[in-house]
Amino acid sequence: MDLSCVSGIRIVSSTRAGEEWISKPCILGVDEAGRGPVLGPMVYASAFCPCSSDITGRGYADSKTLTHESREKLFRAIDADTGVGWVAHIMSAQHISHHMLGRDKVSLNALAFEATCHVIRVALEAGANVKQVYVDTVGDADRHRERLARAFPGIDFTVCPKADALYPIVSAASIVAKVLRDKALIECQKSLGLQGEVGTGYPGDPATVAWLKEHVHPVFGFPPLVRHSWETCSRMLESEAVSVKFEADESGEGGESGGPAQQRLNFARPSGAAVVETSGLGRNAYFRLRKLQRVAEAF
Repeated sequence: MDLSCVSGIRIVSSTRAGEEWISKPCILGVDEAGRGPVLGPMVYASAFCPCSSDITGRGYADSKTLTHESREKLFRAIDADTGVGWVAHIMSAQHISHHMLGRDKVSLNALAFEATCHVIRVALEAGANVKQVYVDTVGDADRHRERLARAFPGIDFTVCPKADALYPIVSAASIVAKVLRDKALIECQKSLGLQGEVGTGYPGDPATVAWLKEHVHPVFGFPPLVRHSWETCSRMLESEAVSVKFEADESGEGGESGGPAQQRLNFARPSGAAVVETSGLGRNAYFRLRKLQRVAEAF
């Protein structure tokens, strides 16, 4: 199973399409892993089974309360159980950064809602006759439930905090999300050729902070494994990287065509010395040493 997700999103699943039970009334649970870390992907997962199935004795629990070995064992059991289907939406750090820092900014909550809908929709498209959905959430549970009910009319939604500890089907989704998140982080790191111990990936982990400091580039910032939209990254770039200044055209009203003003990107000295546009003397040493010119000056 290839879980490397350096850019965009990746969907992996075992929907049990074609199984006899899938057309019978089903319950479905949704949970996530990796919402808070500054490193690696965020994973939303759904798990579903017939309403008539009793899964209370299978050891499913909130993945945060389980050891790594227990989670791995339970995931293998879920994956091998033809009476349980699952879907995972793996959202890369690059995808998160792109949408949260883009011109039309998208919040993490909006990305999470989109992922939640996606893991439900994939199950439905596989033929699952989903009647009841349980969702673990943070924030305004009632508002989240209302939005989901509008998106999927005819399905009954229960949305509440700690659902992964209350409903076994959400616990199963929690295990799928956590195991795949951990595996995806390792595979992404390998595919990018990044070395070192990343720690838990959370901003408060000293090992993670140390890894970030070792991998910040003074001009290009962080590698794609990092969520640039996190405040931890912003603060570190301010102290460890070259200052960057965006300047609008002098008119401030737009270009000659009357359109929006083109933005100029200048790499300024940390001392704040003025950039000498024509001679290049005020340009950052990175560009001067490599004899790099602006495109406008090369022709």
